Amino acid sequence: MNERAVRWVAACGAALMAVAVVIAATPQGSVKAASEDDRSFHQMEAAVQARWHGREQHIPMQWLISGVAGVYTHGGVSHMRVAEIDGLPRQIDGSELEAMAAREMDGGWTRIVRETSSEGNDHSLIYVKPEGKRLAMIVVSFDHGEMDMVEMAIHPEELSRQIHHWEHDRDHDDRAGHGE
Repeated sequence: MNERAVRWVAACGAALMAVAVVIAATPQGSVKAASEDDRSFHQMEAAVQARWHGREQHIPMQWLISGVAGVYTHGGVSHMRVAEIDGLPRQIDGSELEAMAAREMDGGWTRIVRETSSEGNDHSLIYVKPEGKRLAMIVVSFDHGEMDMVEMAIHPEELSRQIHHWEHDRDHDDRAGHGE
């Protein structure tokens, strides 16, 4: 399994553990649906473009992406939005990216993952917040001059299923790589 897949499995494991903590620590009256009125996704997108002069790539039919994710996960994922920003420098300062995200992720978002590759040029951040019985999640991933962002609402059970699936794939890849 490649390094990026291992990072995602680790990040999702951390996300799953954080789900219980975030939901348990949030008074039910203060839960507000991120998909209805949260601006953090667009604020982060705009801040990245302004700071590093990137160009947002138009991704047509966002509704279809969200719909397919919902069908594929049997309703476990909803309200999915995807953004891609190209034309960024090949390397950015991970601390600066994290500080920017901390400013832009207002409204109850909590960072649960910050990861930088061993070379220091790939960065991933995962933010979560309760959204009713779901967990709203924003993933920010910078890789060699390109920033990908995904926002979604996910049932904790679906997150657990996906982690189990990725772990199974990793175990299979490890056995195949060792000739077993």
